[in-house]
Formats: sequence, C-alpha cells, structure tokens
Amino acid sequence: MDQPQYSIVIPAFNEQARIGATLERVMECIETRHWAAEVLVVNDGSNDKTAAIVRAFAHRHSTLRLIENPANKGKGYSVRNGILQSRGAIVMFTDADLSAPIEEAELLFAAIAGGADVAIGSRWLDRSRQTLQQPIYRRFFGRCFNWLTRLVMNLPLADTQCGFKAFRREAARTIFIRQRIERWGFDPEILYIALRLGMRVQEVAVTWGHDERSRISYLKDGLKMLQDLLRVRYYALAGYYDGDAYLDGEFIPCGGCRKESAAPVAKA
Repeated sequence: MDQPQYSIVIPAFNEQARIGATLERVMECIETRHWAAEVLVVNDGSNDKTAAIVRAFAHRHSTLRLIENPANKGKGYSVRNGILQSRGAIVMFTDADLSAPIEEAELLFAAIAGGADVAIGSRWLDRSRQTLQQPIYRRFFGRCFNWLTRLVMNLPLADTQCGFKAFRREAARTIFIRQRIERWGFDPEILYIALRLGMRVQEVAVTWGHDERSRISYLKDGLKMLQDLLRVRYYALAGYYDGDAYLDGEFIPCGGCRKESAAPVAKA
C-alpha cells in the first residue's frame, strides 16, 4: 500500500483470548468499507501467544504490522510507539477489546474531516448508546477520576479515558512526541497537550459496551492516575510541552502554544 488514509493502532498486552476475534472484525470492517488503512498491533511485552496470533494474521494481511515493545512499558508507551510509526493521514487508536465497535471509527474520521485536530470517543455524551454499562462501582470511580481531571487539569471534556481517539497526522506527531506519561494516565496528558497547543478537540458520542475482562483497578490504578495528573501539571509548569522538538531528525514545531487558555472543545 502507498500512503494509507487511515492508521489503526491497537495496544496489546496478554490478549491471546481476544486479539484474534478483534483482528478478524477490524480487517473485515476495513475490507467491507473499502478503507485504505493499515493496522499496527503493539505488543507490550506479552508472555502469552499474543504475538504469535498477530504474526499469523500478518501473513494473510499485508496491511497488518506487529510492533514489539522492548519490554512491558505500559499502554501510553504502546500507543505512542504505534502512532509515531504509523503512516496514515488520520491516525487512531482503539482498545483490543473493541468496547467501542471499530465501525464507529467513521464518526471520528468525519469529525477530523470536519476540521477537528483530535476526535475522541465519549461514553457520556449520549448514555443511550451504552450497550452494556459498567458495574456501579466502576461508574463511580470513573466519574470521580473525571471530576479530578477537570479540577487538576482544567480539561473541559466529558470523557477523557475512552480508548477510542483519532488525530490528524500532523497533530498526532506534535502531541505524541511530547507525551511523557507511559501508563494508564496518558489519556488526559495527550488531551492537555492538544488543548495547550491550541488544537481543536471534538468529543463524539460513540456506541460502547463494558467488557468484564477489563484489567484496570480503579483503586490502585486510580491512585497512579492521580499521581500522573500531578506530574502533567509539573511538566506543564516546567515548560516541557511548549518547546519545538525533533523526531528522527524531523523538525516538529510547537505550533502556536497557548499558555493562558485552552482551545475550544467541540461536541458532537
């Protein structure tokens, strides 16, 4: 394939139980909808058969690539590794459980085509689209974290944690070259960077269903996420997000940083 229109990044850690079904659905969607797309699965140091399953798919699909992290580095590291190696004009990442159906990516693509730099799937803009809700304790901790995110980072977003986000290629490279959080707390960081640099972020209501096999611990990981929020504030005060940068010798400009106020957030 020449330059693909879309890049789909899927971070994966010990996903042998569901990565096969996920790739079947993603590849079928690409083929039936005639997307000019590449798929990049980033194996985050899995110790099961995840990599072997992905390699078997790659033998049958030339547009599928397996990227290996040097060790278990975290979801944030994996997403950044995949996005910075992608080639699409529009780049997105999705969780391996496909809690948001891959077909919903068209909603994100449409938002980018309509002028957004970043389009993020939201579970909370239209709750009627939730096909299987989280248990009440997970909803409680999720809403608490979102409240803390608004308080600590001043992010005017209904849902920062949905693992279903898309970017213009230039925006993706500008954001992810500056990303520093490598585990669960990276989502608020990349959105904070986008708004700080004056990008247009658009929330998009998507269909979403809770997967009981989710590994996140809202108590243990929630505390780590709070630490990450404070780290982002420190990095911002230290000016780490504002300077120009280079990626493999390519100049990635800061692009009109807004230090006093964030760019507007659109909703769809």
